[in-house]
Amino acid sequence: MDMKLEVMVLPVSDVDRAKDFYTNLGWREDADLTTGDDFRVVQLTPPGSPCSVIFGTGVTSTPPGSAKGLHLVVDDIDAACAELADHGVRMSQVFHDSGGLFHHADSKARVSGPAPDHESYGSFASFDDPDGNGWFLQEITHRLPGR
Repeated sequence: MDMKLEVMVLPVSDVDRAKDFYTNLGWREDADLTTGDDFRVVQLTPPGSPCSVIFGTGVTSTPPGSAKGLHLVVDDIDAACAELADHGVRMSQVFHDSGGLFHHADSKARVSGPAPDHESYGSFASFDDPDGNGWFLQEITHRLPGR
């Protein structure tokens, strides 16, 4: 049975500010629905992604800014960082982990610069949305078998 991740819920404090931030990045607006003062749902999709994000009023009880470790896959991390920076996003420097393909949860073991030879799955950069929800870019140029 296929199971496809389609939606992630982002906890935000200001729905309009979050919507402005993500649409400024070029994310497609799929929905903005309100059924009163206590419920509003906004759904946006990053370019090329099969998975969307949802945020709003009455959507989650999780504290704003508590979503961490969200990953956006890109095929050129330098170009993606430059594009996001052009949209006003404060990006980290590109980094790789000293011990392997995936980064540690904190900045421990980070090495400045892309993975050697831009090894697929190995280069990262990070940014936060206005609430502090934490995103990583991960450069993947060649997929592992079965993906």
